[in-house]
Amino acid sequence: MVKRFNLNYIHKRILSKKMLFKVLNYIDSNPGVRTPLLFIDKDRLIENTQIIGARIQNSQVFYAVKANGDPKVLSILKDLDIGFEIASLGELSLLKKLGVSSKRIITSNPVKSIEFIEALYSYGVRYFVFDSISEIEKLEKFAPGAQCYVRLSVPNEGSEWPLSKKFGVEIEDGLALLKRVKQGGILVPAGVTFHVGSQCLNPYNWCIAIDKAKRLFELCKTEGIYLKFLNIGGGYPISYTKVAPKIKEIEEKIHGYLKEKFHGKVKIFLEPGRAVVGECGIMITKVIGVAKRGYENWAYLDVGVFNGLMEAIGGIKYSYVPEKIGDEEDNLLENEQGFFEKAKKWVLAGPSCDSMDVIEKNVFFEQELRPGQTVLIPSAGAYTTSYASEFNGFPVPLVVII
Repeated sequence: MVKRFNLNYIHKRILSKKMLFKVLNYIDSNPGVRTPLLFIDKDRLIENTQIIGARIQNSQVFYAVKANGDPKVLSILKDLDIGFEIASLGELSLLKKLGVSSKRIITSNPVKSIEFIEALYSYGVRYFVFDSISEIEKLEKFAPGAQCYVRLSVPNEGSEWPLSKKFGVEIEDGLALLKRVKQGGILVPAGVTFHVGSQCLNPYNWCIAIDKAKRLFELCKTEGIYLKFLNIGGGYPISYTKVAPKIKEIEEKIHGYLKEKFHGKVKIFLEPGRAVVGECGIMITKVIGVAKRGYENWAYLDVGVFNGLMEAIGGIKYSYVPEKIGDEEDNLLENEQGFFEKAKKWVLAGPSCDSMDVIEKNVFFEQELRPGQTVLIPSAGAYTTSYASEFNGFPVPLVVII
């Protein structure tokens, strides 16, 4: 079955053969299955969850539901020893339906609606983030006694999806906000959080952020504020078109720096999303049309930026594994030079009639693409279906657990 697809040197480095066999077995067992589909490998999902945080002392993992909030995925994670980080009434509703305890839920969205705060508090959630006076005032009124933590702004260089502009404050402002919480006497100033950016390929970002957080912890002590935990957010990268740093390597570096700065005396929260579910997913799509436009070769898939690949317009580059057509020989290219000598450049677009629906402009394939051809997209488990809409009437990929 694997021989039906052209696995080049990139695919062989990032794609699990075991997972690929599972997907192809499903396709062969379900002829005529409708695409696009997103397959999630249950075994890989469980394995990833057990790895994350394992090398960081005093750590607790809270899965970022925004990465993939499909009830089937959440149901698997519910049975594991992790918590959940949420940002909306919709995500809270998903967890409530699954019977997830309030003690396993935190919210790290710095700006929350009053309705969301009230719903969280009523359900028993007691961990809330803030980065403004306005948010403190809302929490004092609608979540008295809550354990509150301030979000610091930290460098996001080296991250493919930066998150440093919309939220976060500098150290001096963070101290002032925590002092305000203490003086109010209604909330508990409990911790600090930051986010180094999603798909962070620079492990030193965590060191810089941890150092910044440590300085705020020390300043708080001088004001009689003794913080209990540090939330280091998410950001662990996964492999798309190249092999990303391993979680083990990143966590060994983070653990060493945390031990140096905090000596194992504070609780560490982690909020992985992409690293939990990203590499567990393979998107199955089909070519619905091809065209020659000037000097460019265009191929149109039944999944595009609106109904599954929204991150493509923000800088995330996927890899694509096309089904072989005709009597093409097996492609066993092992190096980049051989690949580009043989490859032909394509523009990949989605199915909608919106000109913004262009997935990527410089994709190389070693074969022609034709209507009806199946294309696999590895590492598609995170921020695909969760971002997707039915714009123009095109369906969001169905999630299948394998």
